Amino acid sequence: MEGAIVLRSPLRLAFIGWGAINARVGEILTGRQTPVKIVGIAIRTPEARAMPPFGASFLSSPEELIALKPDLVIEAAGRAAIAQWAPAALAAAPAAIFASTSAFADDGMLVWLTELVERHQSKIEVPSGAIGGIDALASTAVLGLDDVLHQIVKPPRAWKATLAEQVLDLDGLANATVSFSGSAREAAACYPQNANATVVTSLAGIGLDRTRVEMVADPAADMNGHRITAHGAFGQMEIALQNRPLATNPKSS
Repeated sequence: MEGAIVLRSPLRLAFIGWGAINARVGEILTGRQTPVKIVGIAIRTPEARAMPPFGASFLSSPEELIALKPDLVIEAAGRAAIAQWAPAALAAAPAAIFASTSAFADDGMLVWLTELVERHQSKIEVPSGAIGGIDALASTAVLGLDDVLHQIVKPPRAWKATLAEQVLDLDGLANATVSFSGSAREAAACYPQNANATVVTSLAGIGLDRTRVEMVADPAADMNGHRITAHGAFGQMEIALQNRPLATNPKSS
């Protein structure tokens, strides 16, 4: 078929970051014998080089990523990694998945990424991550939305090493308590590791400044919860998800 994209098998993957999320993705792909080959992993610190998984090469520079010419680049290394690796990722591969969507809260970043995509004729995939129903939210936005609230509820331990520690006594909480209430843009700035899903909600709905976000620490919770409510010309909707936290990182699901 003219213009069809022919995918190589196995699909050559390069990862940006090898923390809890990407390591779990790699484990699942290889465990299921998916026809992929992990050809490169960009890491932040030299000490992480002790044992390269799956026979992949460790990457220390964007130039090394370009030389690999992967079919797909997968990022899950934090918002700073997008600024460092996006030019090489989009130049090297037909598509890239960026999980650290809190970086998109910077309007300048979105403009820059759009320019890179157009220059290299590549594509950025935005994963929905821990939430679902984004197709429904995007559809309702066509008629117009009046209000969207994205509430994230996690056990206190999942909020360790975040801004919540500065405003709440996480170890002494007796009831569910809001540690943050504001716009999705503000949430991305204050909670960059926790607010990625709220940025996805915002892009699908009414934008970063009109989407309301609440971060909640709940001692009764044993899973990471997302509750998205929306009101508009279509009517109203509510999406609720309860995700089991990753054993290696309770902030992620």
